[in-house]
This record gives sequence, structure tokens and C-alpha cells, in this order.
Amino acid sequence: MDSYHRLTRLPSQSFFLFGMRGVGKSTWVRSALPDATAVDLLDERLYRDLLADPSLFAQSLAELGPGDWAVVDEVQRLPGLLNEVHRLIEARGLRFALLGSSARKLKAAGTNLLAGRALRKTMFPLTAAELGVDFELERVLRFGSIPLVWVSDDPRGVLDAYADLYLREEIRAEALVRNLPGFVRFLPVAALFNGQVVNVAGIARDAGVARTTVQGYVDILVDTLLAYRLPAYQTRTRVRERRQPKLYWVDPGVVRAVKRQLGEVTAEEHGPLFESWVGTTLRAHAQTSELFDELFYWAPHGSGTEVDFVLRRGRELLGIEVKATARYHTRHLKGLRALDGATRRVLVYVGDRSFRTEDGIDVWPAARFAEEAATGTLWP
Repeated sequence: MDSYHRLTRLPSQSFFLFGMRGVGKSTWVRSALPDATAVDLLDERLYRDLLADPSLFAQSLAELGPGDWAVVDEVQRLPGLLNEVHRLIEARGLRFALLGSSARKLKAAGTNLLAGRALRKTMFPLTAAELGVDFELERVLRFGSIPLVWVSDDPRGVLDAYADLYLREEIRAEALVRNLPGFVRFLPVAALFNGQVVNVAGIARDAGVARTTVQGYVDILVDTLLAYRLPAYQTRTRVRERRQPKLYWVDPGVVRAVKRQLGEVTAEEHGPLFESWVGTTLRAHAQTSELFDELFYWAPHGSGTEVDFVLRRGRELLGIEVKATARYHTRHLKGLRALDGATRRVLVYVGDRSFRTEDGIDVWPAARFAEEAATGTLWP
């Protein structure tokens, strides 16, 4: 599907590879494991056969020996297969690449994800490092960087279809919600909260669903890899701090697609979309560059200050503030200056000049930030 070199590296042992639909999991694994035996659970006939008789799975792999690879695509469709996978790893030394666009049904089935016998990895939309010279920030903010969309001559059309595909394949087919119309109403409302603390009462009112239902719907967004929760950082001071997590959508194009808003990025959208791109960049590179042990935001209650991203690695902290402006101003540093104990403080903006302030705060354009994240040099 795409010719970009992905960040994901092939482990030597069995692994799960999760990621939203269209992110390139299947394309990557075909390149990384061209000789592996493939079991595609999107094949309806195969799916029905295995659903009726799971023993057929082991029979289809009968010719494989110790160390050989098998790929199971859309593994969440048949969580019970993991029992067979577990047995084949232990008894015959097979290795498995287990691809999925959701961990929800696996968790619901009570599976332990092979109890440490398989690594867990996540694939993200294309990063600036993967796109190389093709990287264009404004294009990423408008259409996102899912490979399926990025390589298309009609990104708007593909994104429109993607939103429908998500509802059809991920939600309706997998029976993740009982009230599909309510979930359809919920999606564009939740998209408005990209980069914000979720207002459960407000979303429930606007979507016409119960407050208790909203939390479950947010869980579905997280479990299907479209969004993630960013928890609040708690210091040891006595200042009462906000504890609710923020909600970030992983791909700017997808969050705009569910709002049916794919024209030029508006001034109102620019800030949250830029923040979400920074967050996804950090999470994508964390798997290869050990950027952080934990990721937070910081917003002491009643202080009027905030830092968009706080990275913790061991006992060290790194603060990153994101501003969707091309013009630097000292007021942008308020939150970073209030964050005590940080090893480094960075302001990321959409200007084109890199410099360091007198009090040691680094000011970086988006491209510089992406480069530092990719090379693992965010930390001094």
C-alpha cells in the first residue's frame, strides 16, 4: 500500500501488533515476514470454519516447525484462538504475529494476551520521520497520515469512507454497542473534545444518550485505537490539581472525518489538531527511542497554567508546551516556567526558528521537534 519505511521492527519472538484500521499493519507484516503462513480472519469463509471448529487452526499450521512464523490478521474476531496459539508456542515452538485493530474483545473474553509469551506493539499513522521529504504539517493536520489516506488521490473521499468503514466493520460487525444510532451521534460530539477533558454531561446531552453510556463509548474509542486518554500529572505539592484525563484522537484526519469537516483547517481546529499530532509523535517514537516511561499533562487547579505534555523517564521530567502559532511570545512559556524540576522544557510551535531563551527553555519548530523525537534526543 505504501513505500514508506516504518518505525516498527520485527521482534525475535511472538508479538501482538495493534493499530487502527488502515494504519498499515498487514502491509508491514507482509514485507517483514514474506514467507509466513497467513491466517486472515477477514476471510468470512475461513472465519466461519474456525468459529465452528477451532481445531482447524492447528491443522492449517501442521507443516510448520520450531521457529517458523504464522500471521493471524484481525485476531480480535476470534479471541478463543489465543488458547491454540498459546499451545502451539509452547508445544511446537511456533512464532506468531497477531494483528488486530482492537483489543476490546480480547479483554472482554478474559484472555491474558498469552501471559507475556508475546510482546505487545502498536503501529501509528505515518510519522514525520517515516514520511521524510514528503512530510507536510498542514496536510497532516487536514487529512491525517494513515497510509490508506496519505497515498490516495482523493483523501477526502477515503476519509469519508473510513468513517463509514469504522462504523460498519469495527462497531456493527463486532457488536461493540447495542445502540448504534446513539454511538453515531456520539462520535462527532466526542471529536469536539479532542485535546480536552471529556465533559460527560455535555456529551450525553448533545448526543442524546445516558451519562453512564458516554464513558463506555469513550472506552470503545480507546480500545479501537482511535483515541487515548492522557492522565494528569500529580506533583507532591499541596496544590489541588485536576485529576481527570484528557482525550486525544490519534489521527487528525479521522477526528475531522467523524465531524464531516474536511475542508481547510479552521483557526479553531488548528490548536487541538497540532497538539494531537505532537502527542501521537511522542507515543509512536516511545516504542523505539525510549522517550518516556509515562506521559501526562499538567494543569494545577485554579492556577491558570498548563503544560500540554509532561514526560517522565525514571526520576526525570521533560515538559512540552504546544502552540499553533508562527509567532513566538514570552506568554507562551507561562506553564513551562511554573513546572518545577524539569530536566528540559520545550515550546513547540509552527514558526521556523529554533532558539533557547535566557532561562533555558528550548523553542522548536514542528520539524525540529519531530527530528528530536525520532532520534531520541528530546532529552538533554
